[in-house]
Amino acid sequence: MTSIDIDRLIEMAWEDRTPFEAIKIQFGVTEADVIKLMRKELKESSFKRWRKRVNSGVSSKHLNKRSEEIKRFKSSRQKIISNNKISKR
Repeated sequence: MTSIDIDRLIEMAWEDRTPFEAIKIQFGVTEADVIKLMRKELKESSFKRWRKRVNSGVSSKHLNKRSEEIKRFKSSRQKIISNNKISKR
């Protein structure tokens, strides 16, 4: 993975509305691998804050925890990201 890919993956992981399934589709990276990457790339306090938020129920990081009102997993910024496979579907 390039540094640009890693930055985008971290950005997607940090967004509450982007589920792990979307990250897997785009990067082929499992939830466990995302957690490992976040642990490696973030400061310890940032990683702990992220994990707490993901597991708190506030986040929609898992499709089965999402509100039925949410029909897609594209962020509002996704159209401007040129290498995004999901936005090209």
